[in-house]
Amino acid sequence: GAQLLTAAKGLSNLKGGGEAKTLTPKQCIIIDAGLETIKQYFHAGGNGLKKAFVEKSPELASLRYALSLYSQSTDALIKTFVTTQHSQVHDGMGIRITGNEKIRPDRGSGIEKPIGEAILQIDMMLGKERKVNVRVIAANEMKWQTSGMFRPFVEVSMVGPFLADKKRKFTTKSKNNSWSAKFNEAFQFVLGKESPDCYELQVTVKDYCFGRADRVVGMAVVQLRDVADRKSCVCWCPLGPRIQTDETGMTVMRILSQRPADEVAKEFVKLKSETRPVEEGR
Repeated sequence: GAQLLTAAKGLSNLKGGGEAKTLTPKQCIIIDAGLETIKQYFHAGGNGLKKAFVEKSPELASLRYALSLYSQSTDALIKTFVTTQHSQVHDGMGIRITGNEKIRPDRGSGIEKPIGEAILQIDMMLGKERKVNVRVIAANEMKWQTSGMFRPFVEVSMVGPFLADKKRKFTTKSKNNSWSAKFNEAFQFVLGKESPDCYELQVTVKDYCFGRADRVVGMAVVQLRDVADRKSCVCWCPLGPRIQTDETGMTVMRILSQRPADEVAKEFVKLKSETRPVEEGR
C-alpha cells in the first residue's frame, strides 16, 4: 500500500511543493497510461495487492481527478473552485447576513481575531439581465500599522464562470488615516449564464500606496448562494489575512497559473494569491 502511494505520487508533480510545470494533453495521457501500468504491477496477476484495494486507492483517485481538471476550460475550473471552496478566509469566522434593516447581529464565539470588518449591502436582481448591486458601506476596526499615512480603500471582485466580457472588479475611493472608514459607494456586476451558486464576491481592503504596490489589509469572500434568496441584505464580513484552499483549490490554482496568455486565469490567480504582509499590522 505504501509503495503504491509512493509510485502514484512519483508520477506527477501536479500537487505538492516544487516548481509547477505545464502538462500538455499528451503528457496527461502518458501519466494516465502510467497509472494503469502501476496498478497492473502491484496487482501482479493476482499474486500482489487485491484489485479492489488498488482501484480504491485514494492517491490514485486524487491524481486521476487532478489529471481530469487539466483538460478543463478556465470557466469550468473557476466554477469548480467557487462550488468546492467554502471557508476560504476563516473557519469559524462566519459572515453575518441580515435583512436590509442594518441591525448589527451578534458576533458569535467563532470570531476570534478578525483584522477588521467589511460591511456590504447586496441586492440581487436576477431577472433577464441577472445583475448584482453591491454597496460598500464601510470597513471598520481595521488593525493596521504603517509608518506613513493609512489610506484604506475597498476592492470588490466578482468571481465565477463566463465573465470574460464583463466588468469583474470595482474599487472605492481611498480614505485618509481612517481605521473605521465609511465609503457608501455602489457598483453593479452582471453575472454570466450559470446559476448564482457558481459566483462569489471577494472583498479586499487595501492600503493605497503612491508609487508602489498597494498592500492588503484583509479580505473576505461572500458566496452568492448564501444571499441569492434574500434579494436584499447586509453582510458583516470579518476580514482575514489570506485565502485558504483545499487540495482541489490548490490544483485549480496551479493549472490556471500555467495559462499566462489567459487574462481571466491570470487575474483569478493573482486575486486568490494576495496576502496581508507579515510585517504590517502587528
